[in-house]
Amino acid sequence: MSYFIRIIQAISRFFGVVSALLVSSAILVVCQMVVLRYFLNESTIWQTEYVTYAIVAATFLGSPYVLLIRGHVNVNLLPHYLSGGPKKALALIASLLALVFCAVLTWQAFNFFFEAYDGGWVTDTIWELPLWIAFLPMFVGMLLLSLQYVADILGVAFNYQEPFAAPENLVEAE
Repeated sequence: MSYFIRIIQAISRFFGVVSALLVSSAILVVCQMVVLRYFLNESTIWQTEYVTYAIVAATFLGSPYVLLIRGHVNVNLLPHYLSGGPKKALALIASLLALVFCAVLTWQAFNFFFEAYDGGWVTDTIWELPLWIAFLPMFVGMLLLSLQYVADILGVAFNYQEPFAAPENLVEAE
């Protein structure tokens, strides 16, 4: 059990780094686009589309890491005043509901990915990027987010981590 949790946490951390690299690459491409367009008077073909898809990919692929470090916006007023069992039950119910939502999004993202791949869909731009490349990070990110929710549920259920724990208070699975 703890091995599964550690593996999912490691994958989430890895994709957090991938997400940061995608944002960094988008920044570099924007800088390159500015130099090409405004200083060298050249046209840009793929840059705007790349930046858009890189930022969207970073958002989806980085979401499991954000959940892992509890970086999402939440209000912990109710959990703050609950103790032991009720706090654990609330954490499990909230995580289960979020898992169901993410599982539905994972399934729909897979359908988008598969239809784009199977249908040979491309973007309507000169670059004609195959759309399966754009939809793949949505599917992978939602799948990993779902797995991170499963790891969190198991961590809370089997007392590997405290419910609603801040990042510095997460108990590492042994």
